[in-house]
Amino acid sequence: MDLPIFFINLDRDAPRRELLQQQFKALSVQGHRLEAVWWANLTEEEQTRWYSSALNARQYYKPLVNGEKGCYASHIKAWQQLLESDAPAMVVLEDDVQLLPDFQETTQAIAQMEQSWDMIKLIGRPQEKIKTARQLTSTHRLIQYQRVPSFTAGYVISRAGAQKLLSSRVPFGRPVDVDIRFWFENNLQVFGVYPYVLGLDELSEVSSIWAQRERTSAVQRIRKLWMKVQLFAGNAMTRAPKLPEH
Repeated sequence: MDLPIFFINLDRDAPRRELLQQQFKALSVQGHRLEAVWWANLTEEEQTRWYSSALNARQYYKPLVNGEKGCYASHIKAWQQLLESDAPAMVVLEDDVQLLPDFQETTQAIAQMEQSWDMIKLIGRPQEKIKTARQLTSTHRLIQYQRVPSFTAGYVISRAGAQKLLSSRVPFGRPVDVDIRFWFENNLQVFGVYPYVLGLDELSEVSSIWAQRERTSAVQRIRKLWMKVQLFAGNAMTRAPKLPEH
């Protein structure tokens, strides 16, 4: 069973699109383009519906830039796309990923799992912090994280996961990759595969929708430290989800 694969891509980013489509062809899989959100093109009403500056002030150490907002909104579009379809789950990719040889076999194995999960990450830290694991394929394991990594460049999301995120994370106040790390706030069942089946290509060094990161002030650094304390406490005090069965 093959899950639908959607990749997020701006109209202007033809080189990224072409490179990823070549990879799909090489692995004999079909990927569908999802037009990325360019935040400045949204109406004020749309921006207000998706992003909350008040929530941002409570949750994050600095206001989000347009690139971060557009990135989050693009993932929201992907979750909505899944719920509008009949598919049980969907592979969501950003357009700067590199598909590794075991990508298709691993996503097919995920498709056959019981639906007792919300999100399964396909990319993360080179040396992952693993709490527990079980075999998923002959070469890859399904893992429970000690701490969920921030990567959102590639993951599989279930219908339950999409519903949970759309009901609890819209409007948003943090970047999407940071928001997922706070899984304990909405009981998001996040797992990963390891070794990972995605890498980042050379185009990932120059983001097309993220503005240059600003330098942080002393106050922002204190707020960032407090955010890390909250993240640590949430992970320590909340029971992590159990690995789903085969």
